[in-house]
Amino acid sequence: MFSYKNKSRLLVCGTLMLGMAGGASAAPAHYAPLNGNPNGSYTIDPQHTNVLFTIGHVGITEFTGHFDKISGTYTFNNTAPQKDRVRITIPAASINTNFALRDQHLRSKEFFDVKKYPDITFVSTKYAPNGDKAGNLYGNLTMHGVTKPVMFKVREIGAGEISYLPKPWGGYLSGFVATTTIRRSDFGMTAYLPEGLSNTIHIKVEVEGVKQS
Repeated sequence: MFSYKNKSRLLVCGTLMLGMAGGASAAPAHYAPLNGNPNGSYTIDPQHTNVLFTIGHVGITEFTGHFDKISGTYTFNNTAPQKDRVRITIPAASINTNFALRDQHLRSKEFFDVKKYPDITFVSTKYAPNGDKAGNLYGNLTMHGVTKPVMFKVREIGAGEISYLPKPWGGYLSGFVATTTIRRSDFGMTAYLPEGLSNTIHIKVEVEGVKQS
């Protein structure tokens, strides 16, 4: 029996193949970022958005995990970037490090304490462009019941009408990548410091959104 995810993949793959075989609705002949105008309000597409984190392990190596669920909205305004807004919610229990026992531990009181603090949220306060399709996104990150200001380095990828994908994945899309570094001790998570796990966590968010207005 196929899962919803498998059905979605088959639907997308089938649509792409039909699009490539068709005429006006065909996919581009080669891959390249689209240079459309990203202005507008977007809903984050959770199937094409990733939240990744990397942390040091026992001073020997690093490993990367991610969160399986994310929701949110964002707004681009190229003529008035101070009006740009980003709001993201991540269920902490959706953490995934490809090892179920470790994931259970990370959900416990020693780390995220997901029963008491179920959500991780980010709410932006300002976006400051600093180059072509790049800028700094400032805002407040709330995790483990603690709110701290953070700054993400943002790189806009592309924007444009994608008519060969079905709803809810198709439409006018835009995307960006945002990176930051935080200290988990700032959020009250100090288990296994300093030898077991690094205090520093590198975060990368790959966002794709569907335009709403």
